Amino acid sequence: MNGRSAQRLERLSEALKRAGTLPLAEAAALCGVSEMTIRRDIAASSGAIASFGGHLVMADNPQFAAAYHLDTQKDRFAAAKARLCREAAARVEEGDTLFIDCGTTLVSLCAQLPRQSNVTVVTYALNVANAFSQLDLPNMRLVVLGGLYYPASQSFGGQDVTTAIRRLGINKAFISAAGVQIGKGASCFHFHEVAPKQAAIEHAERSILVADESKLEVMRPAFFAELAEFDAVITSGEPGRAWQARVAAADGPAVSVV
Repeated sequence: MNGRSAQRLERLSEALKRAGTLPLAEAAALCGVSEMTIRRDIAASSGAIASFGGHLVMADNPQFAAAYHLDTQKDRFAAAKARLCREAAARVEEGDTLFIDCGTTLVSLCAQLPRQSNVTVVTYALNVANAFSQLDLPNMRLVVLGGLYYPASQSFGGQDVTTAIRRLGINKAFISAAGVQIGKGASCFHFHEVAPKQAAIEHAERSILVADESKLEVMRPAFFAELAEFDAVITSGEPGRAWQARVAAADGPAVSVV
């Protein structure tokens, strides 16, 4: 690594310590070089800076935990996730069209609905669709939005997913997150999830953030919404109760704790 490369990496490290993440294009502009040069700098470095989906992050920042994989997350806070889904299901009304986000938090939501419920479920998550298919729900409809498949999150991405969401009439969007901060908002691990989440939040009549207590005041690489963009938040546990009071003091959305 030459001296100029080391200087660029130092400049990027300082920027990342301030901002948390940095789009590759902005990193290139900051250093006055091409995106390819930035990629080469990172590849030749000691691994202090990592690249995720066109964004840079500090690899050793504990806020950016090791790469998410759905199979490693499904058993974490399982009891809390079940309570969260029961509370979410209680907010569903007959005839609703629901958007159910990807991840493990909301995978059991359909199972919490009454068997005869007349609702439509929209999802871009294969694990949610698979869970739905195992249930005897004669009056429910399932709409699966396809695109490029991402195995780590068992979800689909691409422009077609976002376009389809914007063409649908969604009553309630249940949104998951890998991190939620009062100041910065909701974030996730995978950048392909950002556009579908944002489209659902924007176009649904009501958007409800569902996140267990382990996600509170945690930051992940891909931000997708400020806390004020949600109509309500459902979280869990004693940490959730303390966080609920802080959100109320900041004039944030209504928070329910289960």
